[in-house]
Order: sequence, then structure tokens, then C-alpha cells
Amino acid sequence: MLADYHVHTEYSDDSTYCMEHVITDAIRLGLEEICFTDHVDYGVKWDWDSGQEIKYRNGEPLANVDYPRYMEEIKKMQALYGSKIRIRTGLEFGIQTHTIPMFRSLYHRYPFDFIILSIHQVNDQEFWTYPFPNVKPLIEEILKTVITDGKGIEVNTSSYRYGLSDTTPSREILKLYKALGGKIITIGSDSHRPEHLGTYIKETKELLKELDYTHFCTYERMVPIFHPL
Repeated sequence: MLADYHVHTEYSDDSTYCMEHVITDAIRLGLEEICFTDHVDYGVKWDWDSGQEIKYRNGEPLANVDYPRYMEEIKKMQALYGSKIRIRTGLEFGIQTHTIPMFRSLYHRYPFDFIILSIHQVNDQEFWTYPFPNVKPLIEEILKTVITDGKGIEVNTSSYRYGLSDTTPSREILKLYKALGGKIITIGSDSHRPEHLGTYIKETKELLKELDYTHFCTYERMVPIFHPL
């Protein structure tokens, strides 16, 4: 079972990867399931129908997903290619404390299969431009909350293509999550280009087995489905 649960398309402000090309590429690569998870970052980006002026960076609009077009195209792709690959509907929420109400409203607006909660900004400042250190006690409390709430964590395989010295999250965090009772794991390439799609998923499954995990998850209507590694 090969699934990529972190896939971006031209509906993300940082990708120009055509949705239909993603699907045909995924079929060619032998993926059995994908989930589109394009970016929404309230606080630093506007919705297209917000009435605000859309800003541009490097020629690309700093805007959230065009939701009606996005949902309609996913439905169209499911009708065209559903016999060859399972196509799930998701988004990646770049969440901040003060934007939670906006994301709650968006979440209830459409029938999603899967949502990634990411931290891209703090106080409307891009995360990677400020020194916000992580410490183990805080991470442990976060993971306990994740587990109590019946949610899971993602292994993002982009760490391989970036040449990082460890996985994302690190092996130590993956060990801690399991030790605390965590079971829900998704695997995603965080693809923005054709050469990213589906990469290092097999290697990640092997890593998870080495860490004594037995299953990974896909989702349908926000309910995890467990698959043996």
C-alpha cells in the first residue's frame, strides 16, 4: 500500500504543479492513494474572496486556496481517475493561536478527508526567520494532547531531499510518540514539484518498522484507516 498524504498543487501559493499532472504522475509511480493538502495560512495570506488586495512575492500570489475551484477540481479528478487511484480531499492549515476561529469556520465549510495542522508562523512572522526553540517537556505535552484528542502525526519525507541529518520529526520524537501510546502516523512527501511526489515513502515505512511501529494511516472523512507497514 503506497500513499502520499502531503501533496501540493498550483492551488498553493508556493507550487505550480497542475493537479491533473500530479494524479497522472502518481498513477505512473504506482501510488494507490494521494491526499491533496494545499496551503492555508490565515494571518499572513488572504482568501481570494476576502475583498483585500492580494500581494505577490516572486511573481506568485500570497493567497490561500481558492476553495470553490479547488473542491470542484478534486471532484472532477475523482470522477476521471477514481478507478485508478484514490484521491482524498485535504488542506494544510498553517495555524496560529489567534487564527484558530478562522480555521474552525473553514473546516466546517467543506467535507474534508484529512487536515494537516502545521506551524508556519508565530505572531504573523514566518517561523523560520525567528529563533523559536523546541524543548522536550513541551514536545511531550503536545504529543500527549495529540494522543488524547485521537489525532496523529506525520512523517514528512522532505527531510531526505533537503539533506537533513535526521527525519522530520526526528527519530527521538517518533520514539517518544510511540512510548506515550501514539499510533496514528501518516507519511507525506510534501511535494511541490514532480520530482518530489512519492519520494522516500518506502524508506520511511522501513524506518517506522525499525522503530517498532506496525501500521501507518490514510484517512476518509477525517477517520484514520490503519494499514500494515
